[in-house]
Amino acid sequence: MGAKTGLFLRGLQGLLRGIQFGCAATVLALTSYWLATMANHGLDIDVHLRAVEGISGGITAYTLITILLLCCIPGQPFFSFIMMVVDVCCAGALIYVAIRNKNGASTCDGIVDTPYGKGNADTNVVDNGHGGFTVLPSLHHACKMETACLAVSIIGCVVFILSPFMEVVLVRHRKKEKRYGPSPANDYTSGSGRKPGFFASLRGKGSGHPDADLMNNKLPEHTSPSDVRDSYTTEQTRVGGVGTYNPYNETSVGQQQHSTTAYSPPHAGNNYNKYDMSFGQQQQDIAMGQYPNKGDHVYDRR
Repeated sequence: MGAKTGLFLRGLQGLLRGIQFGCAATVLALTSYWLATMANHGLDIDVHLRAVEGISGGITAYTLITILLLCCIPGQPFFSFIMMVVDVCCAGALIYVAIRNKNGASTCDGIVDTPYGKGNADTNVVDNGHGGFTVLPSLHHACKMETACLAVSIIGCVVFILSPFMEVVLVRHRKKEKRYGPSPANDYTSGSGRKPGFFASLRGKGSGHPDADLMNNKLPEHTSPSDVRDSYTTEQTRVGGVGTYNPYNETSVGQQQHSTTAYSPPHAGNNYNKYDMSFGQQQQDIAMGQYPNKGDHVYDRR
């Protein structure tokens, strides 16, 4: 989810930068044409026209640099702050360009005011006698060029005002990506993970906990002390919570000690048979102090 959001934000900012580049390049191209024809035919060049060309050329170069930075290091705080400051300056510069081309807001009919001078829209621009090789436009076409410069300068100004807000969003998204990093919520890729949808929340799936899926797949809990009865003998220990576990059907030492009948070993005197004693009986004898006679080979087995 984080990667898709970052890609969308970069694409949106790239679209804005592309519009800015197109607007600045349009003004630069038309202004350069005016300056080229005026210089070639020996016409007077207004100093404000030179300023417009310089502004449009600087903005064109700047937008190219921002597109490269957007592809390489999007949302880097230092460069983003510089770009936000320059964006505000570019917006103010394009306002100046729009003011210099305000005559393009007319219908371009009748008497028009163009960079080549005032006159009837149906007449061509008069050469000053230098006989240049470039083609001079009519005053009507020159007025239409001014209209195009006015329109793109206004559009570029609006887009440059929006760009700083997008830079702030990119910086915040970059910091969020670095803060959370890979986790089970985002399949160990990047970002803060995907939020549960509306219908998933209604079904009770997908809580706000970032490790909700991991908690649902956790192992069963270990047996707690309350699930086992306190006992000092193995056959008294609860297994599964039902009955008493006694696979050999033997009597515990504790039960024999509390029994009313006195204990008597299964063998007495010389009638001891080592093969009739089970392992449980041997342990009972040892516990009660009755040890096998020496040489009966019960404990001498290899």
